[in-house]
Amino acid sequence: MGRLALRALWDWPELEVVQINEVAGDCAAAAHLMNFDSVHGRWRHEARVDAGALVADGRTIQFSGHADPGNVPWREQGIDIVMESTGQFRTPETIQPFFDCGVDTVVVAAPVKQGALNIVVGVNDDLYDPERDKIVTAASCTTNCLAPIVKVIHQAIGIQHGSITTLHDMTGTQSVVDSAHADLRRARAASLSLIPTTTGSASAIGMIFPELEGRLDGLAVRVPLMNASLTDCVFELARPTDVDEVNSLLASASEAGPLVGILGYEERPLVSVDFKGDARSAIVDARSTLVTNGTQVKILAWYDNEWGYANRWSELARTVAGSISRA
Repeated sequence: MGRLALRALWDWPELEVVQINEVAGDCAAAAHLMNFDSVHGRWRHEARVDAGALVADGRTIQFSGHADPGNVPWREQGIDIVMESTGQFRTPETIQPFFDCGVDTVVVAAPVKQGALNIVVGVNDDLYDPERDKIVTAASCTTNCLAPIVKVIHQAIGIQHGSITTLHDMTGTQSVVDSAHADLRRARAASLSLIPTTTGSASAIGMIFPELEGRLDGLAVRVPLMNASLTDCVFELARPTDVDEVNSLLASASEAGPLVGILGYEERPLVSVDFKGDARSAIVDARSTLVTNGTQVKILAWYDNEWGYANRWSELARTVAGSISRA
């Protein structure tokens, strides 16, 4: 995720990347994987190693490989923001070493268990307070897919309760071949099966919409694909509706307002591969919308679970950077 975010924000003047701390490889490996991505293809720039640093387009980014963030020279490099994507630091206690070394704000690419504002860009980013929120998280890729749809439908009609199933591509938490894992289903070879597992994306909606706490839940089915996932949302609504109204609401939200570029609306008969490289968080599959008995609605939404999320995470970091520069 860190490499994709670097691709996404490379040309943004608001953010200057000065330090990479990679806990899983050296600088040569980081440069190689920056240049060549099995899913997203070659980078349009060229990264190389020079004197132990990563260099691209004449820019030099210092490189370190410390497992303990307290050993990284954040203060010496004048770093204001850390974009944390290892998945290893997800509580205020484990994130504290960043602050001890002079960092102002940590923007985490995963849900933080407590003491952090979970932000879905375009949905609740107005809640961000730079004086208060020193740990912010971009939630998860599936929450970023789900939340825009919940926002549109809940504000216009009202959601009583619901459930979601995300048909999610393979991730690094799964096994290439059968091997021991705490989740015995994830212990199985990822490329050979549909694998039911857990997701916190639906229950996390309660942190975005407190009135829906405990009223949405869901699960994931890992599928043997590398990229582009699909969220199946089923909601019981507060009043009767029909397919035309639901689709009209979603289409309108995709064309104007805070969800432009975040929520998409698609009427063509597309499939998952067509959404690889799509930077939007959720693209409604309009042909699949169903309404049963007036109040139960099913909505399918596609998302590139890597590139879409990398863009939202980077945009959140840009928002944080803007608040620091104005302080």
